[in-house]
Amino acid sequence: MLTAVSKFRNKSGLASTTRVMPFFLSTSATATATPLCPPPSPYPSPHFRLPSPPRRGLAFLAASAPQRDLFPTPRQAMASLATSTAAAAAAEVTHLSQRDAADIDEQLMGPLGFSVDQLMELAGLSVATAVAEVYKLSEHTRVLIICGPGNNGGDGLVAARHLYHFGYKPFVCYPKRTAKPLYSGLVTQLESLAIPFVPVEDLPQDLSGQYDIVIDAMFGFSFHGTPRPPFDDLIQMLVSLSVVGDSAKRPPIVSVDIPSGWHVEEGDVSGGGIKPDMLVSLTAPKLCAKKFTGPHHFLGGRFVPPPISSKYGLELPPYPGTSMCVRIGKVPSVDISSLRENYISPELLENQVMPNPFDQFRTWFDEAVTAGLREPNAMALTTVNKAGKPSSRMVLLKGVDKQGFVWYTNYGSQKAHDLSENSNAALLFYWNEMNRQVILPTACATSIIG
Repeated sequence: MLTAVSKFRNKSGLASTTRVMPFFLSTSATATATPLCPPPSPYPSPHFRLPSPPRRGLAFLAASAPQRDLFPTPRQAMASLATSTAAAAAAEVTHLSQRDAADIDEQLMGPLGFSVDQLMELAGLSVATAVAEVYKLSEHTRVLIICGPGNNGGDGLVAARHLYHFGYKPFVCYPKRTAKPLYSGLVTQLESLAIPFVPVEDLPQDLSGQYDIVIDAMFGFSFHGTPRPPFDDLIQMLVSLSVVGDSAKRPPIVSVDIPSGWHVEEGDVSGGGIKPDMLVSLTAPKLCAKKFTGPHHFLGGRFVPPPISSKYGLELPPYPGTSMCVRIGKVPSVDISSLRENYISPELLENQVMPNPFDQFRTWFDEAVTAGLREPNAMALTTVNKAGKPSSRMVLLKGVDKQGFVWYTNYGSQKAHDLSENSNAALLFYWNEMNRQVILPTACATSIIG
């Protein structure tokens, strides 16, 4: 039988080992666990006895090392979320006038050495990253990008390319193409990826049936006047889409920098304009962004140098990690029941797994490491005390061999106390990105000193 091992070590070199068994595997859309019963095992069957209490003066390895939580408790997580949300709400983000936005672009492409194609590439990547942050590929595959004739449309063309490489299926509506090499090059890049270009006349009046996301990349902060054909009709098409009451029955609208048709500073003056679900502000939000009421406001364009921030007094939120976008404002409330992923992995059949579950686990673990999963050795350990009260926590796997799984703990921990009272325990590895979990559901545990 497969065993899982928990090791303790004291200053004298004495080791305490806890073993648990048996082993269940699951990696399907239905998450149906399939018990694995290997042939008669050549490995010695574990014997079980309760851990001896530590002698006075003994210090265990895990006790001498700083303890850290792999994941915060729900209370800690809620406190952290409340703190970060309050901080974000309290911070005053700078909003730019139309003139300041134009001046910043001139500074970037003048004395600061940026080129228009470089800024367009960074902006389009930011848009694609923000879209992927909110609208998961499993539920929002088909993306229509409506591109205008200027730089905002160029941002949309770049975003289409990146979304393709992210796994989405972009469709581009680009009614007014320009012969400038920058734009024709972007079109050529999309054509080389076989990304479809959809003529305006081929768009359905109701976009809901054919697209999962619509990106509005028609006009940016430099636009003046009234939209001309065919963009006036395209804007009205998005207006009609945005007034559909049930957002679950229509594709969300993502506007790039400015919702097309809005006044750059005053917003939707008439009240009858596009009401996007997401706004991706670029460089810094424009004044009209203060009138945005949708659930998702992101800032993109992680390229603002200190001279620009200093000259224009920009107060912008820090970007997390290596991300090209950052959320502005409060995280929207969500329906918890709607957060379920649509898993599409094929069902795992018993005859598809290796006879030896140790070998199967090692293969899957190596796949998780190769895929770049963060801490694939994290596992949930569930124990039950003498009174039958269960408790769970995350621990890190330190090793696995033919004798079992190894993790570190100390006699003073809750898990060690529970195991001393009740030898039943369970382990769970959950690799979400691979739609895979490994379960040891009803385990027996023992501590061996030696």
